[in-house]
Amino acid sequence: MSSDQNPPAEAGIANKITRRDALMAGTAAVVSRFAAPVGLSGALAGLAGVEPAAAEPAAPNIVYIISDDQGWKDVGFHGSDIKTPNIDKLAGEGARLEQFYAQPMCTPTRAALMTGRYPLRYGLQMGVIPSGGSYGLATDEYLLPQMLRDAGYKTAMVGKWHLGHAKTEYWPRQRGFDSFYGALVGEIDHFKHASHGVMDWYRNNKPLKESGYDNNLFGVEAAKVIDKHDGKTPLFLYLAFTAPHSPYQAPEEHVKKYADVADEQRRLYSAMISVMDEEIGRVVAALEKKKIRDNTIIIFQSDNGGVRSAMFAGESEVGGNLPADNGPYRDGKGTLYEGGTRVCGLVNWPGKVKAGDVNGMIHVSDLYPTLAAVAGAKMTKNKPLDGMNVWDAISEGKPSPRNEIVYNVDPTGGAIREGDMKLVWSAGVLERTELFDLAADKSEKTNLADKKPDIVKELKGKIVDLAKQMAPPLLMMEAIKLTFGAPPISADSSSLFNELGD
Repeated sequence: MSSDQNPPAEAGIANKITRRDALMAGTAAVVSRFAAPVGLSGALAGLAGVEPAAAEPAAPNIVYIISDDQGWKDVGFHGSDIKTPNIDKLAGEGARLEQFYAQPMCTPTRAALMTGRYPLRYGLQMGVIPSGGSYGLATDEYLLPQMLRDAGYKTAMVGKWHLGHAKTEYWPRQRGFDSFYGALVGEIDHFKHASHGVMDWYRNNKPLKESGYDNNLFGVEAAKVIDKHDGKTPLFLYLAFTAPHSPYQAPEEHVKKYADVADEQRRLYSAMISVMDEEIGRVVAALEKKKIRDNTIIIFQSDNGGVRSAMFAGESEVGGNLPADNGPYRDGKGTLYEGGTRVCGLVNWPGKVKAGDVNGMIHVSDLYPTLAAVAGAKMTKNKPLDGMNVWDAISEGKPSPRNEIVYNVDPTGGAIREGDMKLVWSAGVLERTELFDLAADKSEKTNLADKKPDIVKELKGKIVDLAKQMAPPLLMMEAIKLTFGAPPISADSSSLFNELGD
């Protein structure tokens, strides 16, 4: 059922306008603004003695790029010493999203992007899908690539999926992508393309044996997708790098560029980001060569904050001094503090998106309805959305219609922001309540819970309301099943023969 017909119960928390109003207004603006007279453009180009670009569809191409576990500060445009010239150029000429929020971990963020809905709606609010996990993103969700494909887009995915691997029904080709190249699980060896010694590398639905550093291969493949695109229909390319997620590995020629960095993990981490930046440059060059750059929206974001605790680093062994830098923001990946959820992000579209900082609140789930509006896609098959159309905030720097952020809600607690006030609530035997004024305290150092009990009560009530609506966390259900429902593992009795002589 359409989200326009059934707005979510908590819509009143965030919306000053209805989602239908926002979508319709955005769609109307997009149609009038982006429907260029292609024939006239070609004629003028011919008169000027310049070879005309290939005819382009009125709807823009979309290249959506995600990095993996990158710290908020670990881009040049936020002051990092890591070299990211290609990302910086996109940021300098586009909208820098300075209050852009993702979920605190990989799987939930990707799910929120693909559905426009909070992960608590379908059980992906807790942790990530582990390598041994049997579950995935619910197949009754209408995903972003499905919606764009129904709107006439060619859809391609390159990179890390992490939304279900145990059953083929969860795989990208079955979820709206016309093509897929990359890895299904959350963490692989970047050179061996394997998890726990098991290969995880695919082209479409078939395993693929291939040598090379994964993030280089992703960039090369993405450029090929662009080069082979016929241009008669718009392209949606979802490019999900595995950099700089652990294990910290990079080609030696890139590691050498950071020889002056004493800490080995920071040196490798920096090299990984540089590789990704070079591949993003390759993708932009491919768009320019194809002469479709001016009609292409490029979006870049990290999937969550950089890792500051080994608990959330993944399945690889890491050292104690983790390399990610989240700047002024507290903590990192896996937590509900700003360091875990406020991520680097940008949107670039020449002539259509104004350059500058966008300071309004934007959540990753907002990109679903926003891109639907820009693409002219119909939102008739999706479930009720939590995301909002924020195109005017992104493209023109207008105020965001969003006044709240739901960081997450699960059986152990949750966090929510309304205006500048943010509540982080650990609801258990050792209950902890923290209230922060982000306008005055972006690093979340001063707990105001005791001084503002009315605000605490109000925000706790909203978390409880959301908790009543949430689906059971699938990770928790999986753990229960493995704990109490798995068959026994028996040792091989022959291993005793040499010791006991039985």
